[in-house]
Amino acid sequence: MDTTIEDKELGVICVRMSIRAKRFTFRMRKGNIHATVPWGATERRIKQAMDELRPRLRSMRAKFTPVQIRPGYRIEADLFELKVTEGTYERFLARSEPGKTEILCPPGVDYGDGAVQLWLRKAITEALRKHAAVVLPPRLYMLAGKHALTYKSVRINTGTGRWGSCSARGSINLSCFLLLLPAHLIDYVLLHELTHTLEMNHGERFQRLLDGYTGGRARSLRRELKDYPIQFVFV
Repeated sequence: MDTTIEDKELGVICVRMSIRAKRFTFRMRKGNIHATVPWGATERRIKQAMDELRPRLRSMRAKFTPVQIRPGYRIEADLFELKVTEGTYERFLARSEPGKTEILCPPGVDYGDGAVQLWLRKAITEALRKHAAVVLPPRLYMLAGKHALTYKSVRINTGTGRWGSCSARGSINLSCFLLLLPAHLIDYVLLHELTHTLEMNHGERFQRLLDGYTGGRARSLRRELKDYPIQFVFV
């Protein structure tokens, strides 16, 4: 059951009731706060939970407000770099080399134009996708070999719903936005998905296996990854 609640300060809150939810969870997704709440929670109780967490929700919304992409915009991650600069040509250009992309914008562009922002976001996403297709599969192959794990296939997508997934047949899907993470967290996500080739759930055996593959750091890496929810990307 899905519904929405309007808040003067926080905007529209998208609410999903779940019979599996035992607590109130709030996340940013595509510009809005999404709440997962226990089944049967009343609007009054949801608003009470929002008020209890308002400082954090306020900070969350401010942190993930999309920035305007214009000359000077940069991405500087461990495995990917990108910059937007102003060029001299009358059209947009993109030039790439391994691990680096530069987008050149024509003079006089109206960066407040929604169509311009959409084009720039699509261009950056495509640059990430192409580079991820070169970087992530070999990295996954290396980690699988190191830990004697196998998988059927790997695909790169542009989704912002999750960092990665693994099917029961061992097919792994990875978001190109993984490249925005520090390298050690990229490896953690890859190992997480590889562990699913042995254990599809997140039970005790899964946690024990993943902890072994990460040198006993699975719990701390999981906590660190929470500082980088996938909704922190610019889209």
